[in-house]
This record gives sequence, C-alpha cells and structure tokens, in this order.
Amino acid sequence: MSVPRALSKLGFCSRAQGERLVEAGRVRVNGTIVRDRSLRVRPERDVIEVDGTRVTRGEHVYLILNKPRGLVTTTDDPQGRATIYECLRGASLPFVAPVGRLDKASEGLLLLTNDSRWSARLLDPVSHVDKVYHVQVRGAELDSILERVSAGVVERATGELLEVKAISSLRTGSRSSAWFEVVLDEGKNRQLRRIFAVVGVEVLRLVRVAIGPLVLGDLAKGAWRLLRADEVRSLAGDSLVDR
Repeated sequence: MSVPRALSKLGFCSRAQGERLVEAGRVRVNGTIVRDRSLRVRPERDVIEVDGTRVTRGEHVYLILNKPRGLVTTTDDPQGRATIYECLRGASLPFVAPVGRLDKASEGLLLLTNDSRWSARLLDPVSHVDKVYHVQVRGAELDSILERVSAGVVERATGELLEVKAISSLRTGSRSSAWFEVVLDEGKNRQLRRIFAVVGVEVLRLVRVAIGPLVLGDLAKGAWRLLRADEVRSLAGDSLVDR
C-alpha cells in the first residue's frame, strides 16, 4: 500500500493528511525521507517515521458521536466548512476516521474508529447492517408515501432503483409534514434524500438513530462516548475485537 494509506491504516492520520506529510518531507521509510506518495510500503515490516518518531499501530478506539446538523463528515474540507472533528476538539484520542458518512444537513449516530478492519466489515455491503433513520418530510400526498417508497423508486436521472428495507409512519406534524422511520441495509450516496425527491417531497430533517443493535439514545447533540467492548462485538463480531 502507499505511504499515506499506511499512515491511515496505522491510525496516525487521514490519507489526505498523510499525503501532505510526505510532500513536506516529514516521512521516512527505513531511514530514508520519501516524497513519492505512491511509494509502496509494508507497515508490518517497514519502519515508518514521522518527524523522527516511529509510527506503530496503537490500541483500537471505537466511539459514537451524535453529529449535529451543519458539520461535514471529513477530516479536511477544501471549502473551509466546519467538520465533525470540532466535536472531538481537546479530546485525548488517537486519530479516528468516520465509519461511513452523514451529509452536512443530516444528523445523528455516527461511528468513528482507528480500526480499519472493523470499519470495513461494517461498511461491506455483504454485512447488511441495518441503519435506522427518522425523517421529517413536507409535501403533498403524504398518505401515499408508505406505499410508494416501500415499492422502491427509480431515479429518472440515473435510472437507478432505490429501495428501503422498511418504512413506517411515526407521527404527523401537520397536514403538510410528517415523520417516518426508515430502515436501510445498504449505503448508497444520499439514498434517502434521493428517494424522497423522486416521490416529490422535501426532507426537512434526517436523523440516524441506530446502527444494528446500537441506539443513539439520549446522547446529547455534539457529544460522544467510547463504545463498550460488548457494543463493538455486537456490531461487527468477536473476531475483530482486540483481546
């Protein structure tokens, strides 16, 4: 793998940050400064140093964050927008990367970790880990949404079939707005917003409230906590958890 990817896999920094470290000449591999971002390394055998300090795989960390609306799910934003890492400012944590994404306008349960194998297993489409969302929408013909969304919709621009695993009504806010609970077991980009756009309603709020058996609960907006070992196991299996 490349040097920036190795730094990310070791939980030192993001890949983009790793690229900048290499370009700045701050990374050595086996005692030699490297400036080629595409240089292939083997983290289990090669000695990788940043500013003279060897980078090694540290203890795995897993946390849940209640992402507020208005933050982008990235380590660096070219447009200078605030990121989810504002919520972790001042915390004594190694670098952790988000497991999947919530777009800027979405909120709720977001997982972060420095365990790339655990993250990859959760994101693997084969895993089919359920993700539960509460969605407030506004528009006409709200009574027909359950039937129309349950049947799956085809996005005209792409011809793509967009489906949910389940949808149910939560409550009606007024004649023109309502809340629905939607379950997905796949992770297409902006999937729910695209689905509701096809059926002609506007998404007012989109909150992820659960991933698998893990529930957001009463965690305050912008707050985070470390996952317990049993929660980590319940999400991705015993075999991937450090003993």
